Amino acid sequence: MFEFDADLWLWREDGSWHFLTVPAAVSDEIEDLAGPRGGFGSVKVEVTVGGTSWRTSLFPSKEQRSFVMPVKRSVRVAEACEAGDRLRVRLSVQS
Repeated sequence: MFEFDADLWLWREDGSWHFLTVPAAVSDEIEDLAGPRGGFGSVKVEVTVGGTSWRTSLFPSKEQRSFVMPVKRSVRVAEACEAGDRLRVRLSVQS
């Protein structure tokens, strides 16, 4: 289980995709733990932000030099967060 703080950011100014960037040190550990990867090099994870838990995937990002994680609208609404907010994240890699 990993726990970290990360800023929520908008992928494109005219888009609706929001992401968190996993800190580099955590990304390195996940890289070591991850078994077979899914499409686009994805890693399945279970995540909790505030009182909301869900399953999603991390994706490697060359631009961020780390994994990035999409945060779906239902989570943003439930946790009343928006781009620019700093979130506390608990994350575990799924096999």
